[in-house]
Amino acid sequence: MPILESVRGRAAAFAALITLATVSAGDAAARSFPFGSGTRSVNDLGNQFVPFHAKLWDLLHGRGDGGLLLNWQSGYGTAFLPDLGTYLTSPFALLVGLFPRDRIDLAVYVITLLKMAAAGAAMAWLLLSTARKHRDPTPWWVAGVLGATYALCGWSVIEASYNPMWLDGLIAFPLLCLVGEWVREGRRPVLGPLVVALAWIANFYTAYMATLGAALVLCVQLLLADGTVRERLGVMLRGTATVLLGIGLAAPVLLPVVRGTGHAYPGWTTEFEPAGWSEVFARTLPATYDFFTPAVFLGGGALLLAVVLPFNRAVPRRERVAWAGLAGGVALSLQWGPTHLLWHAFATPNGSPFRQTFVLSGLLVIAAWKCLAYGWPGRRPLLAGTGVLVAVGALAATDALTGRRALALFVCGVAAAVAALLVVRLPRRRYAVLAALLLVGGLAGQAAATTAYADRARLERLDHYPAWDEAHDRRADAIADVDGWPRYRTDPGRTQITANDPMLLGGQGSSYYSSHTPDVLTRTLGALGAGWTSNGRAVQSLDSPVVDAVFAVGARFRTEADPANGGQAGDGPPTLSRADVPPLVTVRPPESTPPRYGPSPFRNQEMLLGSRVYSDPVAGSCPAGREVFLWAPDYFGTARLGDGAPVALRGDKPRWRAAVTSLGTAERAGERVTFDREVPGTRTLACLDRGRLDAAVERMKRTGAVSVRVTDHGVRAQLPPGSRGTAVLAAPRIAGWSCAGEPAGSSLGLVAVPLDPDGTTTSVECSFRPPGLRSGAALGGLSLLVLVAVGVLSVRRRRREGPDSGTGTGLSAPGAAPEPLPAVEPAP
Repeated sequence: MPILESVRGRAAAFAALITLATVSAGDAAARSFPFGSGTRSVNDLGNQFVPFHAKLWDLLHGRGDGGLLLNWQSGYGTAFLPDLGTYLTSPFALLVGLFPRDRIDLAVYVITLLKMAAAGAAMAWLLLSTARKHRDPTPWWVAGVLGATYALCGWSVIEASYNPMWLDGLIAFPLLCLVGEWVREGRRPVLGPLVVALAWIANFYTAYMATLGAALVLCVQLLLADGTVRERLGVMLRGTATVLLGIGLAAPVLLPVVRGTGHAYPGWTTEFEPAGWSEVFARTLPATYDFFTPAVFLGGGALLLAVVLPFNRAVPRRERVAWAGLAGGVALSLQWGPTHLLWHAFATPNGSPFRQTFVLSGLLVIAAWKCLAYGWPGRRPLLAGTGVLVAVGALAATDALTGRRALALFVCGVAAAVAALLVVRLPRRRYAVLAALLLVGGLAGQAAATTAYADRARLERLDHYPAWDEAHDRRADAIADVDGWPRYRTDPGRTQITANDPMLLGGQGSSYYSSHTPDVLTRTLGALGAGWTSNGRAVQSLDSPVVDAVFAVGARFRTEADPANGGQAGDGPPTLSRADVPPLVTVRPPESTPPRYGPSPFRNQEMLLGSRVYSDPVAGSCPAGREVFLWAPDYFGTARLGDGAPVALRGDKPRWRAAVTSLGTAERAGERVTFDREVPGTRTLACLDRGRLDAAVERMKRTGAVSVRVTDHGVRAQLPPGSRGTAVLAAPRIAGWSCAGEPAGSSLGLVAVPLDPDGTTTSVECSFRPPGLRSGAALGGLSLLVLVAVGVLSVRRRRREGPDSGTGTGLSAPGAAPEPLPAVEPAP
C-alpha cells in the first residue's frame, strides 16, 4: 500500500509541476502580471475578487470595519457572510494572509496557480485510483500528464483563470469522482461526506456542476460493474446519502448564500443561445478565444486518446460505448436548452454561458485514461482517431475564430501525440522517455500558447483594472489618515479604481459590487440619484452633500478625472472634502403617514433629510452662489455649466446609469447648462442652498444620538432624553436586521426603530444576522451528529469483522484483470 500511495503521489506532483510551469510560461510570454507590465485584473477579477481578497486580508489581520456577518465598508452596511461563502471560503483563499496587503494582486495570482496545480494533482490521483486493481497499471507519468491536461484545459486557462473561485470546481470534480469510488466500494463513509462538504463550501456553484458530473461517472461505473440490481441501487442510495450529508454539513455557509441571492437585486436576465457548431469545433483548438462559446480546448494527447477510445478494440465494447457515449452526451448537453439550465442550476448565466465545460474536459480525460487501461492502442485505432482529429481541424478552419496560429499549434500537438503513442510501444526505455517528452512538450506548448493568447485577448475585449501601485498607496494612506469611523464615514470617492474601492482602499462608502448586492440598497440609492453599472449590481458612490449628510459621510475624497475616459480615476493626488454631519443614528419626528419615494431624486433626498434644500432653476438656470446638480440617468456624454469644465456622465440603460452630478456653483445668474450631444430620457436641474443644508444638519445633530457604538454584528445608540418619533440608522434595511428582538422597521429604505410616544426611550440596540444562518447552523449541527454516528458504526463494524475481512459492500469491475502494459516506467 505505501508503494501504491507513492506512485499516486509522484503522478500528482508531476501533474502539479507541469501545470505550474506551463501557466507561468504562458503569462511570462504575454508579459502579464507578475512577469510584465500587463495587468491580469480583467472584468470581475479586478472589480470584485481582488477587493474581496483584500477584505479577507483585513479580517485575518484584525483590520477593516465589520466582521464575518456584517460589512460596514460597502454599500453603507451589507451582509458579508453571503459574499464570504460565494468568493472566499476556499481553503486556498486563506493564503492571502501570508502576503503583504499591497501585494494583494500577487497573492490572488499565486492562489490561482495553486488551485490549477491542485486540480491537476487531484485528477492524476483519481486516474491511478481507478487503475489500482490492474496487475500492472498504466505508468504513473501518463496519469501525471493527463492530470495536467485537465488542469490546463481551455476552460481553466481562458475562463476560470480570471474567475478564481470557479477553479474550486475544477478541483472538486476529480475529488467527487474519488468519493464515488469510495461509495462504490463501501469505503471511507466519514471522509466522503467531508470531501463533499469541502467542495460545496469552497464554491457551491461549480461544486453543483462537479457533483452532477461525478454522479454521471458513478452511474456509468455501476452499469459496467458486476453485481445485482439491488447492489447497484444500494450504491446509488449510499452515494445520494453521502452527497446530502456533505451538503448538510456545508449548510451554515450554503443557506446564507442562497438566501442572500434571493434578496439580491435581480440584475439582468438572458436567454440561452447554443453556439454554432463550427465555433464549437474551433474552440477545441488552442489559442482561440470567445466569451460566448465553450472553451473546450484540451491538450493533443488526451484529446487524441479520447477519440481513439471508440476504435480501440482492446477495450471491451461495453466500456468503449459507455465512456465515449458519456463524453459525447455531455458535449451535446452543452448545446440544448433544458440540459443547459440543469447544468447551471436552472438560471442562464449573464456572461460566459458554458460554465460547465470543465466537466466535459474531465470526462474526456477519463475517457483517454480508459483507452489505455487495456494496453497502448495499436496503429489502426490510432490512425482512425487521427482521422477524426483531422476532420475536427478541417471543420474548425472554416470558422472565423480559427487563426493560422491556432491551426499550427493544433497540428503540432496532434503530431507530437501520435509520435509519442507510436514510439512508446518500442521495447527500449529511451523510447518511453522520448514519448513522455513528446506528450509533455506538446501539452505544455499548446497550453502555454493558449494562456498567452487569452491574456492578450482579454485585455482587448474586457474592462481591466491596474494592479496595486503608487496611486493605490496614495489613496489608501490618505483615507487611513482621516478615517473617523464610527463617528463619521469616509468615502473613497466617486472617481473609483474598482467598484469595490471601500474594501480595496479603506473607508466606508456606498460603492459595492457583488452577486449579492441587496435589492433594497440598489433601489434606495437609485431613488436618491445614484449611478450604477452591471444593470444595478455595481452601485457607485453618490457624490452629493445631501446624501452625505444623511449617511454621515464626514470625509470624501475626489481625484482628478478624465471626461474622455468616462470619469474614471485620474493619476493625480486625492483631494479631501470635509463636512460636519449628523451621527449614524438620528431621530425623525412622528409622521401621520409613512413617506414614499417619488420620481425626483432631489425631492427624495429632501424627504430622507427632512428639510427642503433644493430650489428649481428659474428660466433654466440657478441663482448665483447656488450649486447646480444635474439628473440625466440615461445620458452618456459631457455637460458643463457656463464656461466651466465639462463633467462626464455615463448612462446607457439598462447596463449603466448616470448619477446625480454636481456641475459646479453658478458664479452669476443666467449661466446655462450645455451638452455635447442630445440627452435621452430624463433631464432635471436643481439648485442646492448650502445655508439650508447646514441648518438641516444642525437640527439632525441636535436631535440625533448622543453616542453610537458599532460592533461586527450590530449597533447600540444612546438617545437624548425625551426622544419621540423614529430612530433611523444610516444603513440600508437589508434582510437580517432586528431591534429589541423584533425585525427592524424601515424608513425610506433605512433601518428604523419606532420610539415610545411618551419620550421614555433612552437607547436603541439593533443586531444583524444574515438570513439562513440560524437554519443553516441547525442543519449543519444535525448533519454533524449523523456523521459522528456513521463514524461510530463504521468503527464498530470494522472491529467486529476484523482487519482482514475487507468491506464486503462494494461492486467489482467487470472482467478479469487486463494484460499488463509494456514495462515503461521512466522518470521524465
